[in-house]
Amino acid sequence: MKKISTKISLFILIGIIISACNAEKRVPDGKQLLLSNQILVNGKKVNDEDVHNQLYQKPNSTLLGYRLRLNLYNLANLNPDSTYQAKFTNNPGKYERKAKWLSAKQVDRLGKSFWYHGIHDFLKKTGEPPVIIDTAKTTKSLSRLKYYYFNNGYFDVKTSYTQDTISEKRGKIKYAITTNKAYFLDSIKATISSPDLDSLYDDTKENALIKTGNQYKTADFTDEKNRLTTYFRNHGAYYFQPTSIIFDIDTIGKKNKANVNVNIGDYSYQYKDSTKTEKFKLYKISSVDIYTDYLPNTSKQNITDSITYENFNLYSREKLKYKPHAITDAIFITKGTVFADYKTVLTSRYLTNLKIFNPPSIQYEVDKKDTLNNSLIAKIYLTPRKKYSFQASFDLTHSNIQDIGISFSPSLSIRNIFNGAETLEISTRANIGSSKDLANPNNQFFNVSEYGVDFKLNFPRIFMPFSTEKIIPKSMIPSTLIGLGYATQKNIGLDKENFTGTFSYNWNPKRYNTARFDLFNIQFVRNLNSPNYFNVYGSSYDALNEIAQIYNTNSSYFDDNNNLIIESGTRGFTNDVLAGNIGSLTPSDNDYQEVKSIEERRVRLTENDFILATNFSFSKTTKTDLADNDFYLFKTKIESAGSILSLISNATNQKRNENGNFQFFNLEYSEYIKTEFDYIKHWDLRHEKVLAVRSFFGIAIPFGNSDNIPFSRSYFSGGSNDNRAWQPYSLGPGRSGATNDFNEANMKIALSAEFRFKILGDLKGALFADAGNIWNVFDNVTDEKSTFNGFSSLKDIALGSGFGLRYDLNFFVVRFDFGFKTYNPADESGKKWFRDYNFGNSVLNFGINYPF
Repeated sequence: MKKISTKISLFILIGIIISACNAEKRVPDGKQLLLSNQILVNGKKVNDEDVHNQLYQKPNSTLLGYRLRLNLYNLANLNPDSTYQAKFTNNPGKYERKAKWLSAKQVDRLGKSFWYHGIHDFLKKTGEPPVIIDTAKTTKSLSRLKYYYFNNGYFDVKTSYTQDTISEKRGKIKYAITTNKAYFLDSIKATISSPDLDSLYDDTKENALIKTGNQYKTADFTDEKNRLTTYFRNHGAYYFQPTSIIFDIDTIGKKNKANVNVNIGDYSYQYKDSTKTEKFKLYKISSVDIYTDYLPNTSKQNITDSITYENFNLYSREKLKYKPHAITDAIFITKGTVFADYKTVLTSRYLTNLKIFNPPSIQYEVDKKDTLNNSLIAKIYLTPRKKYSFQASFDLTHSNIQDIGISFSPSLSIRNIFNGAETLEISTRANIGSSKDLANPNNQFFNVSEYGVDFKLNFPRIFMPFSTEKIIPKSMIPSTLIGLGYATQKNIGLDKENFTGTFSYNWNPKRYNTARFDLFNIQFVRNLNSPNYFNVYGSSYDALNEIAQIYNTNSSYFDDNNNLIIESGTRGFTNDVLAGNIGSLTPSDNDYQEVKSIEERRVRLTENDFILATNFSFSKTTKTDLADNDFYLFKTKIESAGSILSLISNATNQKRNENGNFQFFNLEYSEYIKTEFDYIKHWDLRHEKVLAVRSFFGIAIPFGNSDNIPFSRSYFSGGSNDNRAWQPYSLGPGRSGATNDFNEANMKIALSAEFRFKILGDLKGALFADAGNIWNVFDNVTDEKSTFNGFSSLKDIALGSGFGLRYDLNFFVVRFDFGFKTYNPADESGKKWFRDYNFGNSVLNFGINYPF
């Protein structure tokens, strides 16, 4: 019965779609639906998107060749109110009958319901009305095409169009463009009335964007105008504006060539009721005045305190609350220097970055004390933010550990805490969640929890006993962060405590570059519930239990069902095997090695970790804003842990423990070096289509005091932001088939590509492919399937592919991805390709925002 109803529903759905497939349904008689535009330039078809963007009318959008939005629009009733009322006009008794059991008011409201009205509003909003060929718009399109080619140097361009009829209500437009020969720039000279600007122009004309021999392009002249304006204003020309530059283009007597004259006249300004002109002058800064507690929207500032510090004048309505250097360090406009726009921008950025002021107002006025009138007073108005601010957030979360989580995070910020523009942030967090992967004998829904507190103290400078200005100048907006944190969590069943400490330096080498150097990054992980290990890592327990049932020598290790008791039975049996108390098991046996491997992993994942690391990270991006879909992002990081402690231990002749390792406060510390490279590239294909790729490589190599990497610093594969055809921690290492729970390793390769496109409105779609895996290398894992053994191991790279749906809610994107195992390196059947490529073995991933 279920199958029959499904088929009936499918046929109904197909019938609805077919009934709406009459694309000309809403095309008036005598009009035609625009099916396509064709642009022929000098007889050749052109598909360049910039050229097609000149057209006022474009055909209805399609999805895989189907006009989905047009047909949705055709499904809508454009006048649902009239249709609803007509039901009762044609049958008056029907309204009276309904009003008896619903009431007249409810009958009227029914006409506004989703079924009668809302569904049609949705179809109209989501759909797209038919694009009807409009002669007036076609003529406008032709004019825009003409100007497009004219602006690219084709001054003798000829244009025409024809309208071809495909059927009675369908047509297409053909645009014919004859460009003739392009014009090129010949001589370039400049006429500049101001001697000061004339000298500046001579200094920068070698960098001009308009040069002899270049094809004429209007955009080049606009860019050159902006370039000159920027250069002049960064070298003292305070009153200069782009409108002061006029390009005179002369083609008289020239064959496809144009002479250019850069004409810059005098400065023109309004004085009372008349217009005056004078030569442009270059200005210097005669004074920098800083108002530290400015009140906007009032002229009465009532200054009561002031101080002059290193040629800066600081004013305050009350007693000055800031150490002078805390503010002046952020000021790039200095007395005696030439006015420069870029210094204004840098000053504004730095002051905003202090986070103790609102974005500043920086104004200039001519210094009336200067008889030559070529000096400016820079006035910087600062409005302090509140010293104390409280914030709180409440979130629903999803991660690789928990299926659903509820978190509450209040925080308190204290600004200018030591009067040096420092900021102290105290934040706490509480999280409860549910995880189906967690050992949960009591079947509690909320079986995951985390509570923590963090202290972050930020200094807006490099906090060192010596000056770092020559290494990291203040134009890079440096800062120092000191952080302390504590968290206790119950997530994967071992109930951890996590202590962290950070002392780091941050700066911006360039506008979109960031750098961070952690002088110290300390982490201490303490496992509170180590005996619960085999309840969490069930695969390890199953493997150990299977071996124990073969070599059953001590009945006290087993329960009534002949299974090992956790923790006494698992510990006792393992100790007997490794101590050689089971005569039938010797180190040369595979079962002995299996037990040894299980125990080594248990020790590694349950031991307390102490990590003292130093790391450097760098990122560079060309992304300018959230709407930028054509950019790249490069991130790299290198981390060294334990080396300082080993140097101290060796220098002080510390004794090693029974494992041959040094200890710090009776705890073996981790020693390794780790590096990562992450590259993301997006291409904007226009029309809301984006191609995005990502490549990642990371490796952590243990040495000295360690033969493995701590769990918190290792890599895993799978999940909504990784290889989406596998669940988190369920891919790898290598071709081992993820035989353990929470599989991880110390080397990772990941490659992803995703094509994103618009479906309807804010609903987006994506086709993706994810490749990668994790491996063990240079550590104590000996399993050949799990280790990386050179280029031959690259055949273990897994491939997943699939499709996704995303809904843009403006402030974040809700994402659903269906991943299919395209190539599974762990499949021993010999058929690794497309063996599990079906919905039954697919993985549904839920995520917030895009994966990369």
